[in-house]
Amino acid sequence: MKILHTSDWHIGRTFHGHSTVAHLRVVLDALVDVVREHGVDVVVVAGDIFDSATPAAEYYTVLSRALAAIREAGASVVMTSGNHDSAARLGFMSEFAGLAGVHVMTRPEQHDQPVTFRDEHGDVHVYGIPYLEPALVRHLWPEAPLRTHAQVLEFAMDRVRADHAARGGRAVVLSHCFAVDVPPEAGHPGDGERDITAGGLDYVPLSVFDGPDYVALGHIHGRARLSERVRYSGAPLHYSFSEAGKARGAWLVDLGADGLGDDAAERIRWVDLPVPRALQVITGDIDELLTDAAYTPFEDAWVAAVVTDQVRPMDAMRRLQERFPWCVTLDHRPAVTAETVATTYAERVKQKSDHEIVAGFLEHVRNGVGPTPFERELLADVITEHLVAESIA
Repeated sequence: MKILHTSDWHIGRTFHGHSTVAHLRVVLDALVDVVREHGVDVVVVAGDIFDSATPAAEYYTVLSRALAAIREAGASVVMTSGNHDSAARLGFMSEFAGLAGVHVMTRPEQHDQPVTFRDEHGDVHVYGIPYLEPALVRHLWPEAPLRTHAQVLEFAMDRVRADHAARGGRAVVLSHCFAVDVPPEAGHPGDGERDITAGGLDYVPLSVFDGPDYVALGHIHGRARLSERVRYSGAPLHYSFSEAGKARGAWLVDLGADGLGDDAAERIRWVDLPVPRALQVITGDIDELLTDAAYTPFEDAWVAAVVTDQVRPMDAMRRLQERFPWCVTLDHRPAVTAETVATTYAERVKQKSDHEIVAGFLEHVRNGVGPTPFERELLADVITEHLVAESIA
C-alpha cells in the first residue's frame, strides 16, 4: 500500500501581508499529480490544515477542491486537526465525509479508532491522533496524569498499541507535535524539568512513538527524519525566510506485507513539490542591490534585503521594490559600526568641547560617520553665535 505523507497546509496563511492561497493551489495541484503518477492509495495530512481556527469561506473552497481532486486521482484521505485548527469546524460533517473516502479525525476519543484500509497483504490501520491539548482533554481520562503534551501522547500511544495488538495487521499513526530524540529518563517538562516548548507544544520523546510501522508527524515546517519509521514531511510552502533553500514535498511510503521490514530506507522516498516563488536574502549597499546583474535571478523571488550602507538610505524599500517587486522585509546593518563603550554619556562628554560633543552625536546616529567639512563650519558658526548670545545676556 502506498501512502503519501504531508502536513501543515496552513490554508489562509499570509507571507508578510501577502496571500499565499494562489501558490498553495499550485502545490496542491502538483500533489494530486503525484497521487496519480505513483498510484498512491492513501494521502495523510498530519494537522494544521488551516492557519486559523476561523478560516474564511474561500479557504474551505481551497480545501474542498484539493480533497475532491485527490479522491478523483484514486486516493483516500486521512487528516487530523493541529494546534492551529478548530477541531469542531474542521470535523464538521466528518461522518459523511468519511463515506466519500475523506476521513477527518478531530475528536480526542478517536485516537485509538483507526480507519482501516485493505490491500493484497491484508489490513492497514491508520490512527489519526488529533492535537490533544492537555487542559482540554484530561477530564476525559481523569485516572491518567495528563499535565503535558508528552504525557497525553504517551497515554494515547499506549491505547493505540493496545488496539493494534488486538486487531493485528499493519499500523500507521498521524500526530501533530514537537518530537525529539531524547531518552525517556530525561523526563517530561513539568516533572522537575524546565518547561521548554516549541510553537506552544511540549517536546515529546521519540520513544513515545515506538511500535507502528510508520509515524507521520506534523508541526515542523521542514522535512526531518527522526528515525526510519518516524518522519516530518514539513509544510508544502515556505512560510519563513529561515526556510529558504529547504526542499518542499512529501514522503511516499510503500508498505509491504511486513510493513517497512528491514529495508525501510528503500521503501520510503522523498517526492519534491514545486516552489511557486523562491525565497532569497540579499545583502549589500543600496546601489549594489539596485544595479548589480548578479541579483537579476531574484527579481521574481520573495526578497529579504539587508542594506549595508553606513547611513540608512532614504526611501530604500520603495527603491528596492522597483527592481524586486516581492521585496517584503528590509534590514539596515551597516558594514562598519561604531564601537560600543560601557561608560555613561556624562562621563564620555565631561572633558569634551561643544564641537566634539555635537560631532560625536552625529557619528553615533550615523553609525560611525561624523560631520562633513561643511557641517563642521556650520556647527562652528552656530556654537559661536550661541556663546555670544549667552555672554550678552
